[in-house]
Amino acid sequence: MRIVSFYLLLFFTLTIVQCKAFGKDPEGSHLEKIKTSTHYDQTREQFVNRRPDVLEKMRENQNFFSLFFKFMFGGDKHQKPDGKLPEEKPDFAEFLKPDEKIKFIWFGHSTFLVNIEGKLLFFDPVFSESAAPFSFMVKRFQDAVVKLEELPPIDYIIISHDHYDHLDMQTIEFFKVTNTKFITPLGVTSHLKEWGVSEDRLTELDWWQTLDLGKLKIVCTPAQHFSGRRGMNGNKTLWSSWTILGENERFYFSGDSGYDVHFKEIGEKFGPFDLTFIENGQYNPMWEAVHVLPEQTAKAHLDLKGKRLVPVHWGMFNLSLHSWYEPAESLEKQAEIYKIDLLTPKFGQIVKIREPNLMERWWKKFIQSE
Repeated sequence: MRIVSFYLLLFFTLTIVQCKAFGKDPEGSHLEKIKTSTHYDQTREQFVNRRPDVLEKMRENQNFFSLFFKFMFGGDKHQKPDGKLPEEKPDFAEFLKPDEKIKFIWFGHSTFLVNIEGKLLFFDPVFSESAAPFSFMVKRFQDAVVKLEELPPIDYIIISHDHYDHLDMQTIEFFKVTNTKFITPLGVTSHLKEWGVSEDRLTELDWWQTLDLGKLKIVCTPAQHFSGRRGMNGNKTLWSSWTILGENERFYFSGDSGYDVHFKEIGEKFGPFDLTFIENGQYNPMWEAVHVLPEQTAKAHLDLKGKRLVPVHWGMFNLSLHSWYEPAESLEKQAEIYKIDLLTPKFGQIVKIREPNLMERWWKKFIQSE
C-alpha cells in the first residue's frame, strides 16, 4: 500500500506543480477569439464534442484509483517489448525525390512525415525520450530512428491536439529556430508561443475550416476526444483530425478520437482517400468514448472510403493496459475480414504508395519470442 500511496501522491503533486512543459492555455484576446467557435461551450468555459456530455458519461463509469492501480501494477506482462523493434534508417535523398504519389515515413506512435505535392508535412512529432511532462514518466520503447538534426527541412508541422504524446515541447523548441510553420486546432498555438515560436509562423483552425496552400488544401476536421496538459481543468484547446487534399491524391489523419458519425461525414465530404492514418492503440473499453477499438479503426477506415490504412498510435509508448503488439494483431484480423489493404511499416521505413503492399507483419516474430 505504501507504493500505491507514493504514486498517488506523486500524480497529484505533478498536477499542481508548475512546469514549463505544461505550456500555456489561451488567455486575453486569444481566448476571446476562440470562444466564438460553435464548439466552445460558454457556460462550461471549454471546448466540447459533438455530444457535449460524452466525457462526463465516460468518467461516471470509471474508478480513477482502480484504473491507476491497474496501469501501474496490473497491465499485460507484455506492455513493453523485450528487445529493440525493427527499424530502417531512411534515405532522405530518396524520400525527397519528386513523385506524383504520396510517400511517407512512420516514426512510431502518431509521428509520421508525408511528402505530397512537393511539400513535407510532419504530424504530431514526438522525439523526446518520454511522452510526459517529466522524463522519467511514459518513456519511449527505443530512441527515434533519426535525430531531429538529420531531418530534411520541414514545411509544416501539423498538430492534432495538445496531449504530451502528440505535442512535445522539446521537439517544438528544436523547430522554433527553423522556417517550419505550424498548423493546429484552435487554442493550441498558445502553447507554441509560450515555448518561443513566433506568431507569424502559426495558424490555427476550427473544425471544417480550410487552409489553402496552392496545390494542397489542409482541412481541420472533427474528432471526439479531449485536451489539457495539467491533468485537470482541461479542454481549453480544441482537438481535431486532419484532411489533406492534393491535386492528385488525398489522405486523412484521425488524431485521437472515439468512434462517431464524423468519420462517415468526412468520408462523404472528402473521400475516397488514398491513405488513412487512424489511431489503433492505447485503447481500453472504458475509454471507448475517446479512443477507437481495433474493430472501430477498421470501421472508420471504411466510413472514410479509404484505400489503404496505416495504423498509428501504437508501437512506441505504453499508455494503456494491453500488450504492445495487441493493436496490430487485432487490426490485422479486422483487415482480413473486411479486405482492407493494411500498411504496417517498420520505424523509419520509406513507403511509396504507388508500389504494391509487400510489408511483413514484423511484430509476429516478437510474439513468438516473448
